[in-house]
Amino acid sequence: MTRIRVLSAVVAMATSVGLTLVGPQVAVAQDATQAAPVPMGASTAKQISKAQRKAARKVAREKRNADLAALEKNGYRMTGGDQNNYPENLQNAERKAQASKAAAGASSSGQ
Repeated sequence: MTRIRVLSAVVAMATSVGLTLVGPQVAVAQDATQAAPVPMGASTAKQISKAQRKAARKVAREKRNADLAALEKNGYRMTGGDQNNYPENLQNAERKAQASKAAAGASSSGQ
């Protein structure tokens, strides 16, 4: 009886070891030393696309900030002040900004 128990325990252990060796691989994270080196100049399509979107956002932000600065220079205030006449205040500032922009363009082209 002891012999059967020992034999069945050995068979069970061998089976579990065999299943462990044959079973699916467990995903293991790679550390920095195992990662494949990528040349500094090489970029993937995803990285290029991301850089282009970032550059486009930067240009749009600079334009928006310049437009807002021009409006503020011509009397528009986003906070405080008289907010009862909001659309008129903004439209007046836009007209003044357009007029100053046209005057600046005319004076620079006349030189």
